[in-house]
Amino acid sequence: MTGVVVRSLSGFYDIDSDGRLYRCRARGKFRYQNVKPLVGDWAQFLPLSETEGVLEAILPRRNAMERPAVANVDQMVIIASGAIPVTDPFLIDRMTVIAEAKHCEPVIVFNKWDLSAVSGLLETYQRAGFTAISCSAVTGEGVERLRELVSGKVSVFTGNSGVGKSSLLNALDAGCAIPTGEVSERLGRGRHTTRHVELFRLPGNALIADTPGFAAFDTQYPELLDARGLAALFREFRPYLDECAFVDCAHVREKGCQILEALRSGEIAASRHSSYVRLYEQAKEHREWMDR
Repeated sequence: MTGVVVRSLSGFYDIDSDGRLYRCRARGKFRYQNVKPLVGDWAQFLPLSETEGVLEAILPRRNAMERPAVANVDQMVIIASGAIPVTDPFLIDRMTVIAEAKHCEPVIVFNKWDLSAVSGLLETYQRAGFTAISCSAVTGEGVERLRELVSGKVSVFTGNSGVGKSSLLNALDAGCAIPTGEVSERLGRGRHTTRHVELFRLPGNALIADTPGFAAFDTQYPELLDARGLAALFREFRPYLDECAFVDCAHVREKGCQILEALRSGEIAASRHSSYVRLYEQAKEHREWMDR
């Protein structure tokens, strides 16, 4: 039989096959082959009863992330907030870069719109070519639009702790019953309530992974990318990449750089270019450290 791994915990894998859950152990060959099944994997398994089985094989993956450990992601839903805790645009941009590198579509959701309407940021990402929406898990604003966006897709919800990832999941489907944590106004951040990666099936054939926040979202992207590779992950930069005066242009302060011209003319937002420069400097430091 075939199904999708929706939960991984303590060596057991819950596989959803046509709406029925089977708790499976993986064959020993996975350990010897150094292959770890991931949430989101399509898998072949042998049913042993109506609720248990043995995981036999992992079907080819379209993409995979290490932290959180999830595979075959269609889109990354980046939850941000202009209210406590305020999301640094750099964190949004870092996530969009990871999504682009992993070949999944970034969707940016500004939650807590009832508390802080960050219209400027919303327009920045819409102009850059992203799907970006305003939302409120409390008032329900934007929830129907979000439901349309996740329908029929595998989505990863991510964002800095306390922005309301779990609350939005509960707003989409109260049956999720995901615990939420209060935000500390003194610290300006929330307590992590998500302990593991799990796919929740929602109406509309949506599969959604609620994941730990930015602090736990560790990855080697984009530190191992060269300057041109990194710039290509900023989608509004792409039309200008072949127009610079120098092939090895870093797009930071070089003469004849068409990305800098677009920045000066307002075609590229200053915050987006600032994030690019921060990531570029991180990549440069990483390369210098590797050379040493």
